[in-house]
Amino acid sequence: MLRENLKMALRQLRTQRTYTALTIIGLSVGLAGGLLLFLFVEHHLSTDRHHAKFDRIFRVMTDLYLEDGTVEYNAESALPMAQTLRRDYPQVEQAAFLMMNRELTVSINRKGQTMPLRFQEHTGTGLAEPEWFDILDYTWLQGNPKTALREPNTVVLTESWAKRYFGDENPVGQTLTLNNKTEATVTGLLAEPPKTTDTNLGLFISLSTLKTLYPGYDLTNWYQLNSTNRLYVTLRDPNAAAGLAASFPALSKKQYGEMSTIFRFAIQPLRDVHFDVARGGETIRKSLVWSLGAVGLLLVVAACINFVNLATAQALRRSKEVGIRKSLGSSRGQLVGQFLLETAFIVFAATSLALLIVVTTLPLFNNWTQLNLLLRFDWQTIGFVALLLLVVILAAGGYPAVVLSGFSPLAVLRGKLSSLPTKRGFTVRQGLVVTQFVICQALIIGALVVARQVRYVQQADLGFQKDNVLMVSLPDNNTSTLTAFRQNLAQYPDIQSISFNHRSPANDQLFGGSFKFNNRPDWEPYPVRERLADSEYLRTYGLTLVAGRNIAVSDTIREYLINETLLHQLGFRDPKQVLGKSLQYHLSDVPLPIVGVVKDFHLKSLREKIDPCIIVSKADRYAQASIRIGGQDPTKTLERIRQTWQQLYPNEVFEHTYLNEQLAGFYQTETLVGRLINVFTGIAILICCLGLYGLVSFVVVQRTKEIGVRKVLGASVPSIVGLLSSDFLKLVLIALLIASPIAGYVMNGWLQDFAYRISIGWWVFALAGILAVAIALLTVSYQSVKAAMVNPVKSLQSE
Repeated sequence: MLRENLKMALRQLRTQRTYTALTIIGLSVGLAGGLLLFLFVEHHLSTDRHHAKFDRIFRVMTDLYLEDGTVEYNAESALPMAQTLRRDYPQVEQAAFLMMNRELTVSINRKGQTMPLRFQEHTGTGLAEPEWFDILDYTWLQGNPKTALREPNTVVLTESWAKRYFGDENPVGQTLTLNNKTEATVTGLLAEPPKTTDTNLGLFISLSTLKTLYPGYDLTNWYQLNSTNRLYVTLRDPNAAAGLAASFPALSKKQYGEMSTIFRFAIQPLRDVHFDVARGGETIRKSLVWSLGAVGLLLVVAACINFVNLATAQALRRSKEVGIRKSLGSSRGQLVGQFLLETAFIVFAATSLALLIVVTTLPLFNNWTQLNLLLRFDWQTIGFVALLLLVVILAAGGYPAVVLSGFSPLAVLRGKLSSLPTKRGFTVRQGLVVTQFVICQALIIGALVVARQVRYVQQADLGFQKDNVLMVSLPDNNTSTLTAFRQNLAQYPDIQSISFNHRSPANDQLFGGSFKFNNRPDWEPYPVRERLADSEYLRTYGLTLVAGRNIAVSDTIREYLINETLLHQLGFRDPKQVLGKSLQYHLSDVPLPIVGVVKDFHLKSLREKIDPCIIVSKADRYAQASIRIGGQDPTKTLERIRQTWQQLYPNEVFEHTYLNEQLAGFYQTETLVGRLINVFTGIAILICCLGLYGLVSFVVVQRTKEIGVRKVLGASVPSIVGLLSSDFLKLVLIALLIASPIAGYVMNGWLQDFAYRISIGWWVFALAGILAVAIALLTVSYQSVKAAMVNPVKSLQSE
């Protein structure tokens, strides 16, 4: 019996080639989209879950609760806190401190080479306590995790970093030089850690090396907080986290005294670290991950609906087959089994094609997401695909099978079956089409909103000029060297201005602190942000003075520029009124005058509001040269800058970046979301078109004789096309009414992440509706025109 059913299923699928092809294409595209997003969601949800103590690992942080009521959420902790937790808190099994490096020069002396190889590392390096390897799991190829970082001037490398530095030589025992002054010995070699980790370091330096690498760092200072510092602990019992948190106020009181109301410790489970955008990590919100997962699920749902639409469109064509088989003794259960078997063939074929699509498109998908996703057939992926197959077969094949097998053989053979069941004039198939277009139009609205917001943040006036500014890292801030650098570059006409500074106007680091204004006795209840730069900073970045003058040429702090936000928070409206007033900040022991007010400029991305800010000179903190170039021949200009730089720093690695590239990095997540929504909106539109095609096919078969009669009575082709199209346009409009409030609510929630954002106007929903109507008309018109052009004699002869 099974063999006969298989033959019949294959014969039926071969006979209905168009139906089979459309169904397989629709399912495969939907399944491929769902599987790609499953891999994306799985990657983010599995981050750092490979650690054996995952449920007992926590991050300890120091948040700042300011007097004005605002809270600055930080990921860092003070260095001495690790030792305190290990020593004084029995619920803490282990604690370890990690200080990540933003800039590190690594030099390697290789045999046969007169000059050392130099590497400028911006990420992937850090100073760690040896206890770090008691908390997080690594596979050790060489070395002892207990002792490898116990002594000063020791380092541990991962395989890829060891190969980059030493080639095929054994790295253990080799020497490398850090920042051209500290020699360190490799004492351990690690296998490559999984890509699903937020602590993906390749070079671990013993924390005790900090004394020689950064002599000015105070190892015992609880106030010395830095955004690169991390503190992780393992608890003996994961349920002890609440109790440990309850003891933190007392610890803060002990270390900070009256300032303990500001410095508050917090504890966070490792599972939440990856999604903690508030604390400045390069992460993604969990809500966004689940939203993209929901998009993948909706694509699968749309594909299943498409299958149902196409399958039921074949119902009337197969009605006589069902009637004859029932007359010959086939039971309804046998017919259901037969139709489910056909569905299984289609689903397995579509799944195979979907896997091929995923394998083919995964490199592009990885390039977009900046991930290294792989289609591994582990138990999660196999389980997901198996569950997907079962659900699709039952959901997509169940309804058509029940409908087809339920035809009355007497009504079928007498030719009295002309339509499928309806409920209050609305067929299930029409409801499914509405559902499809709700998904499609919601995605279209989402794509329009994301595209507008991304374009807005990319084109918004930031308060400074971002084009043609080259930023070059400075190995040191020796005044005579900086002067020579400026003088040598000034001879080139394409170089318009040069500023030495600590950071660009907008960057991901917000240094700052408390301050006193003029003769007020108390410190202001909010912090001020700092931009340390020379007098050329305003000209190089195109910052605008609204009152007063620029700071004078100086290597030390002598006077202040303030921005308009600080002006207003100090209680002034006229910027001239603040000129000459004094300001006391931790960079100076004495109050210094405010000499100018700068028009507001964005200090970070447009997600954050503009904070109060000061601009001051302080040459010993300059870390980069900002160079505005003319743009006539940027390649030649860059080479001139490189040559000049290497003359002054022959033993260093030349590093540069353009300001607009740095700013683009602020919106990587939004750019990614825009690309993903565009692609999956296109997939949803394709699936909807196939579903509509199936419904039109059904209606044309159902109304063939009616079309013939209308043509005999003089109906024109356009009137018949309009007749067939009007019903579908009603479904599209119903879908728009349902999709608009849902999509509007979701996208308004997404926009709340931005301090500066667009508003969703009514025209967005109207445009989405117009696009959906246009898509529906294009899909419907082919079958409608084809049906309207048929000879009415043939239509009237149709059964």
